[in-house]
Amino acid sequence: MYIENINSPADLKKLGERELQTLAGELREIIINQVSKGGGHLASNLGVVELTLAMHYVFDSPRDKFVWDVGHQSYTHKLITGRKDRFHTIRKAGGLSGFPKPDESPHDAFSAGHSSTSISAALGLIEARDRLKENYKVIAVIGDGSMTAGLSFEGLNHAGQLGKDLIVVLNDNEMSISKNVGALSAYLNRIMMGELFKKFKGVTKDMLESIPRVGAPVSKLAQKAEDALKGMILPGIIFEELGFDYTGPLDGHNIKLLIETFKKIRNSKTPVLLHVVTKKGKGYNHSEEDPCIFHGIGPFDTESGEPLSSSVSMGEVFGEALMEVAEEDPRVVAITAAMKEGTGLSAFGKKFPDRIYDVGIAEPHATVFAAGLAKGGLKPVVAIYSTFLQRAYDAIIHDVCLQNLPVVFAIDRAGVVGEDGPTHHGLFDLSYLRHVPNMTVMAPKDAPELADMLRFAIKLGGPVAVRYPRGKAISLGECAPIRKGKAELLREGHDLAILSIGGRAHAAIGAAEALQKEGVSAAVWNMRFVKPLDLEALQKAAGTGRIITVEDNAVMGGFGSAVTEGLAGLGLLKNVTLCTLGFPDVFIEHGSQNELRIKYGLDKDGILRAARKLLAG
Repeated sequence: MYIENINSPADLKKLGERELQTLAGELREIIINQVSKGGGHLASNLGVVELTLAMHYVFDSPRDKFVWDVGHQSYTHKLITGRKDRFHTIRKAGGLSGFPKPDESPHDAFSAGHSSTSISAALGLIEARDRLKENYKVIAVIGDGSMTAGLSFEGLNHAGQLGKDLIVVLNDNEMSISKNVGALSAYLNRIMMGELFKKFKGVTKDMLESIPRVGAPVSKLAQKAEDALKGMILPGIIFEELGFDYTGPLDGHNIKLLIETFKKIRNSKTPVLLHVVTKKGKGYNHSEEDPCIFHGIGPFDTESGEPLSSSVSMGEVFGEALMEVAEEDPRVVAITAAMKEGTGLSAFGKKFPDRIYDVGIAEPHATVFAAGLAKGGLKPVVAIYSTFLQRAYDAIIHDVCLQNLPVVFAIDRAGVVGEDGPTHHGLFDLSYLRHVPNMTVMAPKDAPELADMLRFAIKLGGPVAVRYPRGKAISLGECAPIRKGKAELLREGHDLAILSIGGRAHAAIGAAEALQKEGVSAAVWNMRFVKPLDLEALQKAAGTGRIITVEDNAVMGGFGSAVTEGLAGLGLLKNVTLCTLGFPDVFIEHGSQNELRIKYGLDKDGILRAARKLLAG
């Protein structure tokens, strides 16, 4: 196997075209095998194998910098940059990250995890390079999906303005080009990007413009003719208008053509956009047929493509509940930011195709759009992952809450998400939402309560956030009716009170049951609302003299902080010994959800230890 001899990108340069193609097959096999065992991003990684090899073949990493957008397509990059022996640890606690991570390898030039940042980051690296008089190339790799975000075009616009030698590789896995168009496109680009053509074009332009009176108009006419030719055959006019030399679309799986093209553009002194067309999931039939399912997937059987375990997720519970509400109320509509499958809205989209809006990777737009819908009399439900909703923070405040509009935010992946790590953990939503005026913030303890909270939120009016974790849907029994700002007492107790928010309720109940065996009576409250907080429940809990708060959120500014403020406002803080359990003021590493909750004391045993410490005084 060729991969056995690849310990750095320099080793690639010893291989010929056929050997590189064989290596691409080996890499796909390794990636499929690993993801089938441990889960991960499969389709996106299988689609960029040849592209990654060609970039590393022509450029010189880590001196030259590759900036990956999102970063969930960097597995091949990791395998050929000295990490193949640790690849089996990817996304595991203490192992390789599933995304680029600069402190993991010098080949990872910039951290990534959220989309549409690569162009801006790469442009910043180039400007820093020039100011420090250093010499290297910077290549930003961005997918067509990431191009739906305004941030990408802000970066393109600035890059065109600065005119620096940024290379942007647009990885387009949505478009298909016929062999004829692809071949013609490749042929034209060989001509248009060739040095002879560039020199001829420059000389002709200078000559025409030197002719008195008629030269300049003729030169402009010639330019318009060239643009018209490109416009008929190449979808690159918009990039040319932004100041980029456009080349493509090229077959992103043709290693020879990619290497040839990268060699042509690597010495460019002006911005270049290379448009490559790839097939998401290439090389594995199941992922080619359904790249959405295999975008991010858990362990699966490689023969059948079927997941090794199946269960109803909290996202699916949300989707089912939303369909039920939508049946009753035609004003209910759903909005997603390119995450229809991930947020559980696929079935909703099939049932109500004219009542779902997928706005692409554009969370601020999704939020302002929802505000407009609400202002016009509809009842929008915005389903977004917690970590991605951070991008819409200004819109939440300015466009939704300031006008007190009835927009419901269904916040999936709240808390630790597991193996995707710090870029994807949803540990800050309680902190960044609860202090915004007019906002109501809820978190269900289980699946039935999620469905109840969604119905309640839509009927309530005003801005409402319902946040819930990733993973298997559980049920803790019947729920008391939801009332605004009212908690649910799950267990009576007089020695101490455990106040839980969201999915930590079952761990709190488990700790209370263990304490009962030790002769300790512990009350357990499912607080339900972070805002408004149930002050009556706080008063009752304070009567025990000891309170533990438990949350799947950062402690700073979160639920524990809200309880502290509430007790202080009631004048009870001095009468209570308080312990706040949550995540500390650091970026939490990757690992399974259970591993992380155990490590940071948010499982049953962690709550039990905290209770014993409180009781010991």
